Amino acid sequence: MGGTKKRNFKWIVDLFMTLVLLCLMAYQVCGELLHEWGGVLMTLLLIVHHVLNRRWYAGIFKGRYNAYRIVTLLVNTLLLGSIALTALCGMSMSAHALPFLYGLLPVSFARQTHLALSYWSFVLMGFHLGLHVPAMTAGLKWSGKVKAALSLLCAALAGLGFWLFVNNGLPDYMFFRTPFAFFDYDKEALPVFAENLAVLTGFAFLGGCCAKLCKRRL
Repeated sequence: MGGTKKRNFKWIVDLFMTLVLLCLMAYQVCGELLHEWGGVLMTLLLIVHHVLNRRWYAGIFKGRYNAYRIVTLLVNTLLLGSIALTALCGMSMSAHALPFLYGLLPVSFARQTHLALSYWSFVLMGFHLGLHVPAMTAGLKWSGKVKAALSLLCAALAGLGFWLFVNNGLPDYMFFRTPFAFFDYDKEALPVFAENLAVLTGFAFLGGCCAKLCKRRL
C-alpha cells in the first residue's frame, strides 16, 4: 500500500472508530444488541488501527523522550489498557454477539468495571485525538481570523462538553461511585449523540492544548 493510500486508509479507520465510539456511548439509543456488535466492531477496528501504526511501537525504545512523547506514551498505554479491559468485561456479559464467553469474569465485577472503564476509554480517546490535532492541522493554510474563529468555537464546544461531563454524572461512573448507569430512554437520538460529541470534543480540546504546551517546551 502506497504512502498516500495508507494515510487515507488510516483516516478512514480512525473516522469509523470515532463514529462507532459515539454509538457505543449512546446505549439508550442503540440498544443492547447493537451495543454488543458495536463493541465487536470497535475491537476489530482497534486491532487494524494498531497494525497500521505498528511503527510507533517499534520506536518506543528509540530516540530521546521529550514532554510530548512522555505524555503520548502515558495516554496511549492507559487507553490501550482501559479499552482492552472494557472489551474483556463486555465479552464476559455478552448475551448476543459472544454468548459463549458469558461468565468469563464474574458478571457483577464485569458490569461495574465495564461501566467505569468505558467512560475512562471515552475520555482518554478524546485526549488521544486531541494530542494529534496540531500535527494534523499544521499544513492547513488558514487566515488568522479563521483560526481565531475556529479556536473560539472549539473552546465554546469544549466548555459545553465539560459542563455535560459533570452534569451527567460521568465522574461518578469513572470512579465507581455509581454502580449502575442511568439512561434517559425518552431522550431523542440527536441530543444524545450531540452531548457525547461535545464531551469528546472537550477532552480532544484539552489534549490539543496539552500537545501545544508540550511542544513549546522542546
